[in-house]
Amino acid sequence: MKKLVIFDLDGTLLNTIADLAQSTNYALQQLGFATHEEKAYYQFVGSGIAKLFERALPEKHRTAENVQKMKALFVPYYDKHNADLTAPYPGISNLLARLQEQKIVLAVASNKYQSATEKLVRHYFPEIKFAKVLGQREGLPVKPDPLLVKEILQHTQISAEDTLYVGDSDVDMQTAVNSRVDACAVTWGFRALEELQKYRPAFVANQAADILDFLD
Repeated sequence: MKKLVIFDLDGTLLNTIADLAQSTNYALQQLGFATHEEKAYYQFVGSGIAKLFERALPEKHRTAENVQKMKALFVPYYDKHNADLTAPYPGISNLLARLQEQKIVLAVASNKYQSATEKLVRHYFPEIKFAKVLGQREGLPVKPDPLLVKEILQHTQISAEDTLYVGDSDVDMQTAVNSRVDACAVTWGFRALEELQKYRPAFVANQAADILDFLD
């Protein structure tokens, strides 16, 4: 039995794609750029908002200046609308409650910016006492850099061997490898299973309850 489970947020705990797409499209539209269908955002997200904006912008307009303009428009809009269409994936709330009952330490490590990460976790999982909720912070590297996982391990004083990292993307699988923790790949998120299996995760979950079975 693992002592600590660290979850990615977008695509793992919460289906955030519609609100991310609408907010990015709002920023693009305000700047006079073409918008994208929601399905395109499955490949745009996962590496922080700067990379999201870069991928969403037309190739010849992917400048640092335009990324900053996108951020200035996106953040206030997303802060207002980030719970409009977002929802936990089926079984996630029960999974977290069951893990908490079993005294497993829980944490979140996300590439979403810190304030939005904290807001969404509080909003959707108010009964869950996460040991640490970490998102993207200014001046610090994003996943797959192992910084977030290492910070959680240090805070909880739990070893890498006793930790499971749960995520839905190649970035998450790389994060687990870089952090030297076991990975659980989930198939309900934003990336295809074939993309995740390249990193040889310890376990693949097709539904939230599978994680309980694996930990048992």
